[in-house]
Amino acid sequence: MIPIFNIPQRRFFHLLIGLFLAVSPTLHSLPNDTEVLEFLDSYCIRCHGGEKVKGDTDFSLIKSEKDFASHFELWETVADVLAYEEMPPEEEEKRPTNEEAQGIIDWYEERFIHTVEARPAEFKPRRLSAPEYRNTLTSLFGFELENTVMAAEQTRTESSLAMKLLPVDPPGKSGFVNDTHGVRLDANTWEQYVYLAERALSELFSPKRRDALEALLGQPLPPNFETKDLTQEQARSLLKHFSLQTSRRPLERKNIDKIFSSIKGLKGEALVSATQDEIKTLLVSSAFLYRGLLMEGISAQQQPVDSYELAERLSYFLWEDMPDEALLLAAKRNQLSTPSELEAQVNRMLASSKSISLAESFGAQWLGLADIDNADNDVTKRDALRSQPIDFLNYLFTENRPVIELIDSKVAFANYITAGYYPKTKSQLVKYQKPKGIERQLVPNQRMMLQQDDGRGGILTMPGILAMNRGPILRGTWMLRRILGERLGEPPADVPAIRAKLPAEDLTFRERFEQHRSDPTCARCHDRLDPLGFSMQIYDDAGFYKLVDNYKPPRRKKEHDDMLDVLDSSGRFPSGESFEDYEGLKQILLNSKRKDIIRNAVEQTLSYALCRKLEAFDRPTIDAITEKIDENNGSWRDLFVEVTLSLPFNETILP
Repeated sequence: MIPIFNIPQRRFFHLLIGLFLAVSPTLHSLPNDTEVLEFLDSYCIRCHGGEKVKGDTDFSLIKSEKDFASHFELWETVADVLAYEEMPPEEEEKRPTNEEAQGIIDWYEERFIHTVEARPAEFKPRRLSAPEYRNTLTSLFGFELENTVMAAEQTRTESSLAMKLLPVDPPGKSGFVNDTHGVRLDANTWEQYVYLAERALSELFSPKRRDALEALLGQPLPPNFETKDLTQEQARSLLKHFSLQTSRRPLERKNIDKIFSSIKGLKGEALVSATQDEIKTLLVSSAFLYRGLLMEGISAQQQPVDSYELAERLSYFLWEDMPDEALLLAAKRNQLSTPSELEAQVNRMLASSKSISLAESFGAQWLGLADIDNADNDVTKRDALRSQPIDFLNYLFTENRPVIELIDSKVAFANYITAGYYPKTKSQLVKYQKPKGIERQLVPNQRMMLQQDDGRGGILTMPGILAMNRGPILRGTWMLRRILGERLGEPPADVPAIRAKLPAEDLTFRERFEQHRSDPTCARCHDRLDPLGFSMQIYDDAGFYKLVDNYKPPRRKKEHDDMLDVLDSSGRFPSGESFEDYEGLKQILLNSKRKDIIRNAVEQTLSYALCRKLEAFDRPTIDAITEKIDENNGSWRDLFVEVTLSLPFNETILP
């Protein structure tokens, strides 16, 4: 479900009109809560409550005035679908006058907009997501557990043993996999955690990981060292390290002493075994597997989180990993309470190679980049297509680039596999030398400055994005949802397929589609997505730009792929704005729709950072950050800093 603040502000008045034109109260002034309850009981419950619940919208959950705020999601859902007239009333229903509807509008605005105050969410512990666990385990031991299954040529195999064994985390209500509040720890997952802990400890004490053991001990080991030679001092050093790192904060002295007591007087294999058992206990403890369980000072009052919790929030946001020594030291010194130190930490962390997780995890989930895997049958081609937006997002996120450069940029990334998409720029690439005996090899992308390559620049025109969204409908839907942040309902189940072109018929796909969408029910959504989608008809299904010199059409032409001589990429929005081609659309996106794009970027970033769905009380935070980024042409780094300085990121409250 998309929060109501995803809806562009200019549409908000129409949203509320639509919400209450579906029913017919006789109200001429601002109603009170009791009158609103009577209103729901009289006009809404019949279709949305009790035995009949259409669209998963159940007003019977609102039994008293106290339930208004606690079920704000219900109001969000109804307002959202009716904003775009996706939930029209039955034709026989009596409709209220504008004056009657205005009374309900005034009540809604007074209750849920004008009087909403920013506050943090109630504290809820959550389990580490699979990627967070993998990265944390790697940071703890200094090496990654590798999957030893051999991959066949031209196939991709998960190299991480943790990612191979752990179940895939479903996206939470926020749409991100780090939103694990609703994911239970079952017996199978627990067994995998135990196995991974044992496997990591076994490797740590093996000869092949001698360098990792030395790094953890902080001292070189003799050439003939065997695990049975482990000393009491070395064992205590390991236990102290893992107790701090698995808790992601210092433990009380009495807890450390209790751990040390289990190895007291032991030596040889007995010492090694006891040390491993204590470390394994730490690795499968709830304090390690869950976030926030050891947070100090939590009460029923709104309050700042402690410095170690703030360090965790920062590291799992920017790195998808545990805090490093520098961050834990800053937490120990209570330096993270100052905005200047928080900003300095963000800058430091973005400069680290670990910040690639922002592109690979946050960016990939936000933009649905996993769908690129369906764009081509060739594994190396798919990987090359997917690596382009990842590298581009990493460039935006880590090199202080403006947020709006997501739409228009002179920087692109390519390798020899994707060079053909950039005929006038590919000369900048260092020529690829194919190794002997290798047919196709995936190589890193190189950065290019676009030169006279019309039709390229920004995320929308990247080959992989275009190839995973074939045809105007998919492309328009993706842009509307992922870039502009607008909600788009699913099409009705009984919508007929677009009529096939008759042999003697001289109609373009767009002309035939106009006939298909003539139904008013279909037109409500298509009025918004069609202008976006048809503007991208200048690209074929593989992502090639049709207007480039010497363009070669695909051998198998698709129904939606009109010939160049009849191609129409113009469009007109319901607002009246029109354009002739994609370049015209891009100017609209960079100007009148600029704030919508920035707002969506703010919402997605904040939701990912907080690991939860955004709520009504997050609106003031979103508004403030959006205004600041928009007015100052702020960068992604500015956005990340603002998120880490925000009230919901720094404070919490116990339910």
